[in-house]
Amino acid sequence: MPLAEPVNEPAPPPPAAAIAPETARAYWRKTSSLMWTVLAIWFIAGFGVHLFAPSLNPIHVAGFPLGFYFAAQGSLIVFVLGLWWFAKRQNQIDEEFGVQEDE
Repeated sequence: MPLAEPVNEPAPPPPAAAIAPETARAYWRKTSSLMWTVLAIWFIAGFGVHLFAPSLNPIHVAGFPLGFYFAAQGSLIVFVLGLWWFAKRQNQIDEEFGVQEDE
């Protein structure tokens, strides 16, 4: 009588899909271009809009300065829309190069 039951080891993961180096470089070029574009938009929405907000403050909407709306709510809307656009565009790039996730 054995002291321990035999352990079923998990199967090794399937091998990663082989991608040609030139295809991998093209994929990374598109992905990094998208990433830098989104980061630039985030920087402008996060800092650029706030630099011009004080000049909009003489205009009031519902008792609050217009600069407040543009700097606070406007930048958050840009961030959420930017995330949505980034995910959608990255999925398109993944499908183009055949590296999309299985659903």
